[in-house]
Amino acid sequence: MNQDASAPAPAEESAPNGRALTVLKIAVPVVLLVGLGLWFESRNRVSTDDAQVDGHLVPVSARVYGSVEQVAVTDNQAVKAGDLLVSIDPRDIQAKVDQAKAAQAQALAQVEGAKAELERAQVAFQQARGSDLEGAKANADAKRASFDKARNDVQRMKPLADREEISAQQFDGFRTQAEVAENDWKAARERLASMQHESQSRKVAVVAAQARLASAQAQVTQARAALEALNLQLGYTRITAPVEGVVTRKYVETGQTIQPGQGLMTLIPLHQTWVTANFKETQLADMRPGQAAEVKVDMNGVVLKGHVDSIAGSTGSRMSLLPPENAVGNFVKVVQRIPVKIRIDEQEAGKVVLRPGMNVEATVITK
Repeated sequence: MNQDASAPAPAEESAPNGRALTVLKIAVPVVLLVGLGLWFESRNRVSTDDAQVDGHLVPVSARVYGSVEQVAVTDNQAVKAGDLLVSIDPRDIQAKVDQAKAAQAQALAQVEGAKAELERAQVAFQQARGSDLEGAKANADAKRASFDKARNDVQRMKPLADREEISAQQFDGFRTQAEVAENDWKAARERLASMQHESQSRKVAVVAAQARLASAQAQVTQARAALEALNLQLGYTRITAPVEGVVTRKYVETGQTIQPGQGLMTLIPLHQTWVTANFKETQLADMRPGQAAEVKVDMNGVVLKGHVDSIAGSTGSRMSLLPPENAVGNFVKVVQRIPVKIRIDEQEAGKVVLRPGMNVEATVITK
């Protein structure tokens, strides 16, 4: 009886073993398939957790000296390009602008005066070179002809006077006429020389007037340039945002006196960020610009799609402040890392706001 009661026991123990064997037969192929699939997927993917978000840091600095009149933004405030950030008291520069305007007006007046003087000098020169000089030349020629005639008359009358065919009084008259004609010719020559000298003087006056006009015009140009420079400085008293971004590290306060070149704040355009992933040099064998990439954000685990933009031309250690010196005896070979720039696709960029310095995990699909 005891032997009959214990007979079913082996069958009950074998049933669980059979189920376990069945599960094992099913699970092993599934695990193998999953592992094989993961292997096929991972063999064309290279990943690194040494990756951070990068972006442009746009410094905002003063370009003129002055006292801060207004600070229109606060830390971490979003601004658009062209929005007012800081205004500087413009009164000092405005006073200089008014002085420059007065100097320009004075220079313009000097130009007008120089133009009028040049016109007068040109008229006087034309007159001296024209009718007056021609009249003096004609008069000198006429007096020369009269003198020649009177001299010839004396020469013709002298033989007659020697033979006493004419009286001595008549001969003296001819000689007197010759002397008078000679004096008239000398006076005409002196008048002509004086007119020629005056013409030359008036020509020099024209050249001098032209030089004064050029100098006055140069002063106008100089005054205009000074006024434009001061107007430009006046515009610099209103400091506006050069790009759209977020205000960060604001140093400036109302009432503060600032110097040209002094930093006031930094703008970070969050819509222009990218990922810098430092891959091992052994991972770059099949990596090329344009390949698809995935970026997992540590902040919330969101995965963003992107692409490889470019690969750096040097390792990160070589571009550091103190690059390693391998020309020593105790050299240890270390796998280097090369920065790879990854751009997030436009349709993915709106999912998460990436801020420079955030940690991410980058994966590049090489095939």
